[in-house]
Amino acid sequence: MPEGHSVRRLARQLDDVFAGRPLRVSSPQGRFAAGAALLDGREFLTAEAHGKQLFAHFEGGQVLRVHLGLYGAFSFGGDETFRGASSIGAPRRIGEREAYDDGADVGYAGPPEPVGQVRARLVAEHGWADLRGPSACEVLTVPEADAVRARLGPDSLAPGTPAAGREEFARRLGATGTVVAAALMNQSLIAGVGNIYRAEALFRAGLDPWTRGRDIPGGLLRGLWDDVCVLMADGVRDGRIITTRPGHRTDRQAPVWPDHAYYTYQRQGLPCLVCGTPIRLAELSARKLYWCPGCQGETGTA
Repeated sequence: MPEGHSVRRLARQLDDVFAGRPLRVSSPQGRFAAGAALLDGREFLTAEAHGKQLFAHFEGGQVLRVHLGLYGAFSFGGDETFRGASSIGAPRRIGEREAYDDGADVGYAGPPEPVGQVRARLVAEHGWADLRGPSACEVLTVPEADAVRARLGPDSLAPGTPAAGREEFARRLGATGTVVAAALMNQSLIAGVGNIYRAEALFRAGLDPWTRGRDIPGGLLRGLWDDVCVLMADGVRDGRIITTRPGHRTDRQAPVWPDHAYYTYQRQGLPCLVCGTPIRLAELSARKLYWCPGCQGETGTA
């Protein structure tokens, strides 16, 4: 599932392509036909991300809410004025890296014929975007969108300083009896963290993933928040997740991505880059959890 940094980059790209322009909105698949009719012809104002949720604002107080889920993705194209990723989201056959092409469509004369199950198509004079496979795609009023956001936890990528959400994060995580590995995936406690950031941030903090939130000192929780802020900001900048520190990479001459990008994620059975202990894999809340028992603890069970 695309994590918070991808949705933040998606919002920025939608702004770059569409902000200030009236859009033709349709649903080639048909499942979003009613919602598309509400947005068709309206000016696109701005797109915002809160964690894994995207909120695209249109004139008239209409808000397109999108949650990409496990399979959702936007594809983009346009004329010579369009520059950016050609695809953002899942499925990630190329990992946490966005897809790029060589530039604008040659002889651009509008979007191509829809390919596959296109839930929503957004078209402006100079570019287009197709949405496929989201878990949520709906039109809300501004108060309804605000209510969705109110149910989410603090977002480490929210505008302002990282300190803005630190105390709220520490309060929420410190009050839960849930193990921290599950709590970090709870979007009502912290918005935007997915499976990769969860595993990697816990490793970097030296935290046993099976420790309950209420048993973690407040200072350690605040440090965890600060590190998540740094890692996700790097993801927004780079368009991919890289969490390893230079001194821990086994081959400093090799490209960091993808073989030297992670400490634990999808490295089960391989030696830890820090202590050499084999990385373990378990299932927690129907998601795969990776951790190093040498650096993080031997518990291995809730």
